[in-house]
Amino acid sequence: MSIWSRISDALAALAQGEGLSAVFERLRTPPERSVGFTIAVIALSAKMAKADGLVTRDEVTAFREVFQISPEEEANAARVFNLARQDVAGFEDYARRIRGMFREENEAICDLMEGLFHIAMADGTYHPAEDVFLQRVAEILEMDPQRFRRLKARFVPGVAPDPYEVLGVSHDASAEEIRAAWRIAVREAHPDRMMSRGVPPEAIKLAERRLQDVNRAWEEIGRGAR
Repeated sequence: MSIWSRISDALAALAQGEGLSAVFERLRTPPERSVGFTIAVIALSAKMAKADGLVTRDEVTAFREVFQISPEEEANAARVFNLARQDVAGFEDYARRIRGMFREENEAICDLMEGLFHIAMADGTYHPAEDVFLQRVAEILEMDPQRFRRLKARFVPGVAPDPYEVLGVSHDASAEEIRAAWRIAVREAHPDRMMSRGVPPEAIKLAERRLQDVNRAWEEIGRGAR
């Protein structure tokens, strides 16, 4: 059964009058969390689109890049998106429930925020409303502010990515510390590690850009040291 069919089943299980946010209370353990992760990205993307006032074709394309939606599954994805846009619950309620779904799993939260940044930047513009939205979501998800800045530096043009910040080390870190941080970052981006955190196979594309950015930072620091 595809993840989109499982999402359809999760939505069908909603009781009469329940909003989409109720789904997050029921998807807290593997393998259900992969369904919850996908719904979380779709739902928050819908709320983010509402924040900046429109959904562009680029954003839709970016979403398909991340989740690799086949034509026959588009209806299930669209249903989640439309439910989120129409739901009276606000994005803050979604974010609080998503935090509960992932509890203290900070890497999964980072995966989620990475997907939202990817979609936000699909049209090449970082709208001020998107910035306010993503900062507030990150705050509710209890994401480390430094990690949020690192994500923003990787995705937003004009925010020059500091290679040390991308790896999460200080400028006076030793070569051994920098190498250790690089190895950890590469390991955390491995598809098997991501799936163990609840990221579905359909969203593993998220790791490709992260690996590129991490390896680029490692190379830049290495060139500067030569």
